Formats: sequence, C-alpha cells, structure tokens
Amino acid sequence: MNNRQIFLSNLAQTTDFPLLIEVEKAEGIYLFGPKGERYIDLISGIGVSNVGHRHPKVISAIQAQLDKYLHLMVYGEYVQTPQILLAKAVCDTLPDPLDNVYLVNSGSEAVEGALKLAKRFTNRREIISCVNAYHGSSHGSLSVGGNEIFKRAYRPLLPGISHINYGNPLDLEKINDQTAAVILETVQGEAGIRVAEKGYFTALRKKCDETGTLLILDEIQTGFGRTGKFWAFEHFDIVPDIVVCAKGMGGGMPIGAFIANKEVMGVFKNNPLLGHITTFGGHPVSAAASLATVQILQEENLIGQVDTKARLFKQLLIHPKIKSIRNKGLMMAVEFESFEVLKPIIDRAIELGVITDWFLFCDDSMRIAPPLIITETEIREACRVILQAIDQAS
Repeated sequence: MNNRQIFLSNLAQTTDFPLLIEVEKAEGIYLFGPKGERYIDLISGIGVSNVGHRHPKVISAIQAQLDKYLHLMVYGEYVQTPQILLAKAVCDTLPDPLDNVYLVNSGSEAVEGALKLAKRFTNRREIISCVNAYHGSSHGSLSVGGNEIFKRAYRPLLPGISHINYGNPLDLEKINDQTAAVILETVQGEAGIRVAEKGYFTALRKKCDETGTLLILDEIQTGFGRTGKFWAFEHFDIVPDIVVCAKGMGGGMPIGAFIANKEVMGVFKNNPLLGHITTFGGHPVSAAASLATVQILQEENLIGQVDTKARLFKQLLIHPKIKSIRNKGLMMAVEFESFEVLKPIIDRAIELGVITDWFLFCDDSMRIAPPLIITETEIREACRVILQAIDQAS
C-alpha cells in the first residue's frame, strides 16, 4: 500500500473528500510533494505558520531543547525554563493587568480553560458568545460556537449558553449580572473575516465592567501578529479579562494558552486545588519553539510589514468575479458569487501550485492567510496564479 492508500484506510477521516496533498517537506511559505510538486501555502496550515514552515530559529530552539529534556511532570509543578521564559515573553506583549499564563496544547483546550476560569471566578454559570463564532470542537468550545449545523448532532451541550450578533451594540443588553463571561473572536474568522467597529468594543468593555462580567477574547487565529498588531484587540483600545491563543503561537508546534491576571487565575489553586490540570500543556519543546516565535516576530519586524503586504494582495487581486475583499491585516476573505463559483477556483489554484481554502461559515469566500514572512515577489506570484485559476476554472 502507498501512503495515500494507508491514509484512506487507517487514518480517521473528517470528510469524504480530503485534499490528499502528499507533503514530503515544507520550507518557508512552500510545501513540497514527493514528486517535486511545489505549493505556495496561502493559509499557513490554517493560521499556524505565521513565521513560515521550519523557520531556522524555531528549528534551532527545538533542537537545543531536545538535548535537555522532554516531558517531566504535569503542568505547574516543576520550574521548567522554556515555560517560564515563554510566559514572561508573552506577558511582556500584553497590557496590564494581564500577567498570568496557563499553557495548554491547543486552541480548544485554551477555550475550555478560559470558560472554567470565568465560571469559577464569578461563581456564575451563564456564557454569551456570538452567532457564527468558531472556538473549537471539544464539547465546551463547541457549546459556545455559533453555528447550529456543527452543533446539532452533539446535543445536549453545555447549558446556559446564549448568543448575540457580533458587532451589534443593541445585543449587548443581553449581558447582565448573571453572565459569567462573554467570549468572542476579536475578528471573526470562520464567519469570513468580520471586523466590528471600535465603538462596539468600547461598548462591550463598558457593559462587561458594569455587570461584573469577564470579557474573553479569542485570539487563536488573530494573535501573534496576524492582523498587523501582536494582538488584534490592540486595534480597538480595549483590554480583555482573559485572552485565548494558540495556532500562530508555536511556530508549527502544538501549544495554546489562556491568559488573565494573577488574581483571576489564582482561583484554580483551591476549592478544589488543581482546579485545572493538563499533562502535556506547556510541553518544553513546544514552549521553546513558541519563545523563538515571539522573538522572531519582534526581531524581524514581521508584524510591521503586515499592512503593506495586505495592501499588495488587495491591489493585485482584481477580477470581475471577485466581489469584495475583507481583511484585517493578513487575515483575508476574497468574496465570490457562490461556493459553486469558488470551489473550482480553489481546486484549479491547487493544481497550479497555490493552496487556499474557504471558511466554515462563509463558503463563498476564499481564505488567504499566508505566513507573515511572505515577500512581495511571492505575493505577486501567488496572486498571478489565483487570477489564472479564476480564468481557467469552469
């Protein structure tokens, strides 16, 4: 059996039509197949490879940690240098009072921890999230997701969940003194890159303060430079109570975190003690890779280049079939008439060597979220191929 046959026979599938792109190697913005195929990765493994595939400094950090130790003990018991240096580096990117990091393995786990933390700190049970939000696939994160198509087969889910419309200030009246937390994506991702007005975030922060509700911002896709700021909430001049991150955090390694202040996070220490536990959270190799990622973003000025690169994409992607382009930095949605128009374009672009995608809750729009290291020359090549695919797709 070849690799493709083994994939289909022995690896659990999530659809009946996987892409089946076989990858031999990845480097920078490129994926390479076993027969020499080369693909430009314009989706960064869905928002993961912000500093590119196998960035040399990430690889060096991983190799250095491999020579020291791997897993030692469940999270939070031993003083492990990669964990503490990463926690300090992440806190240094955040405004006061966000100064306490709980490291986990993924975005879904980070959301689970944040929900537990909000309930425990406030002693409330009601959670508000947004229509067409995506926060992960585990039971808790799915419960606060905002699309019924993905939820109905798994009910009953968590009780006490209600939804508001992202960006609609009138809906904020639903937040009250029984609400433990409001959780929302700072920029809605799977809804097709939806960005609320600054005034909405100001009103949201005020309403949460008035009702004693914790504000959880999901920065799993937006964090670590994707929008042109280290954190997307920096665009809106607010500070959340809890930040959730993952994806671009690890430089390609699995890691996530939820972050609050020390007082809020401290409720996990008693009644009961060990109020949140993870075996592999903050794995030293992943933590070392994540620390290198923070340093790369800062030292190579990748975040400062985001807006210029996004403008170039928008200048080049002009075609009668493109209806609009929505973006916040290098988190972009290129809108077409319908999924029936878009899907052949995506397929043809892959054949021509450029990987894009669509959005879970917005299937008429093409996802573009390249590694932040992409150059002007590479952007021009990628856009030329996309325009060619639009012309050639039937």
